[in-house]
Amino acid sequence: MPEFIESYRLLIPLAATFFAPFLIWLMRHDQNWREGVSFVAAAVAFCSMLSFIPAVMAGKIWTLTTFRLLEGISVKLCVDGLTLIFGLVATFLWFWVTSYNIGYMRSLNEHAQTRYYFCFAIAIFGAVGVAMSANVFTLYLFYEIITVFTYPLVAHHQDREGFNGARKYLVYLMGTSKLFLLPAMIMTYVLCGTLDFHLGDVMHGMFPPEVVAAHPTAVTVTYVLYILGLAKAAIMPLHNWLPSAMVAPTPVSALLHAVAVVKAGVFSVSRIVLSGFGVSVMDQLFLGIPTAYVAAFTIVAASLIALTKDDIKARLAYSTVSQLSYIVIGVCMLTPLAVQGGLAHIAHHAFSKITLFMGAGAIFVVSQTRNISEMNGYGRKMPWTFGAFAIASLSMIGVPPVCGFVSKWYMIKGAIDINRMVILCALLLSTFLNAGYFAPISFKAFFGKPKSEADLAALHEAPISMVLPLCLTAAVSVLLGLYPELFMNFIAIFGGY
Repeated sequence: MPEFIESYRLLIPLAATFFAPFLIWLMRHDQNWREGVSFVAAAVAFCSMLSFIPAVMAGKIWTLTTFRLLEGISVKLCVDGLTLIFGLVATFLWFWVTSYNIGYMRSLNEHAQTRYYFCFAIAIFGAVGVAMSANVFTLYLFYEIITVFTYPLVAHHQDREGFNGARKYLVYLMGTSKLFLLPAMIMTYVLCGTLDFHLGDVMHGMFPPEVVAAHPTAVTVTYVLYILGLAKAAIMPLHNWLPSAMVAPTPVSALLHAVAVVKAGVFSVSRIVLSGFGVSVMDQLFLGIPTAYVAAFTIVAASLIALTKDDIKARLAYSTVSQLSYIVIGVCMLTPLAVQGGLAHIAHHAFSKITLFMGAGAIFVVSQTRNISEMNGYGRKMPWTFGAFAIASLSMIGVPPVCGFVSKWYMIKGAIDINRMVILCALLLSTFLNAGYFAPISFKAFFGKPKSEADLAALHEAPISMVLPLCLTAAVSVLLGLYPELFMNFIAIFGGY
């Protein structure tokens, strides 16, 4: 097949996710057809992502320029090892979250379901676009699409709490992107004359050596602006939007925390660090370790706050703030092992955290409670839900053989390799803190004594359309722990390790 025709394969996953929202709207009068569109689009997008694996593993990097605005500024797509990590996770989880959405939205008889599925699908389109961005300009466009179309999802309940949470969400994410990310992009273009990432080599980024030597301060300022502008990564102090967004329906929280929003943030940080600046510039200007220290503080501080939360969604929200910084800390340590651990955590955290949020939603649908203190004995009535929740909790803690252990192990070894004891201590301390706020949930559920047996009488498992996806994602978390090479191979080919 001619090369130029082959390149247009890159449009298939984007096209599937782009047209899905419009088909959802057209099918709005028949809920089965409407929701079926998401299943079909997710399957097409996922299979198209899978089709790139053989060529990428053979060392090929796919690129396609769709249109050019100015010299060095274009909408350009790519598929490499890093793309596959985020792209496969987002499209695969979309399929199963759709099943979960059906059980959740119909069980609670939620309003505005067509709008909900429409915005949900566009958010996935944005996530796939971020994954496939070959330059900063393209990444910026898709990054903003995610922000705009997740706002209605956060404000879904249309009450005062919902609008306040959504307003904070929009102010943080749009504000930081305009104040910091946009200027960073402009400075990059001025310094480099292009916005294209340097693909295929994490050692050398897009900044020419002579530019770095002549303008080290400008390059450093540009880097700081990128980190501040990518607030979806939820690095403290730009994290408060995330707990506030918990006013959204639980499937939206799963979208925010596992599939699209925060993963777009940490993916973008990873792409900027490794394909934008490159390891050599990060080392030369001493940019990586200070960022890792900020991430280490975020990990510990967010874990301490999580310990104080009785609302299960609030506890999971601060857990996400903490866990995202594992990815940042791994990438910014810049050693092969640490980078591998950090990038693998994009996928590992996604499967485990979406299990936790789907579990929390299943509990709420059945019991109408989110307070952990009221869940004594629930596990005896909802064993599948709480069993899956317990497995995902082990991943967050870092217990083998669940996948979270693999990520932490690589990052701990990376910290030891460069003798960064502060980072090592933060990683070890966070493990104990994670156990402190996750273990009691499962313990109360299975071994806690309820106030009365009448409290448990009405409990049962949530609809199968909700329970099946969370059990499957929990099983994948174990599978990725037993066979970590499933994503490690993409990281190896991306980093040249």
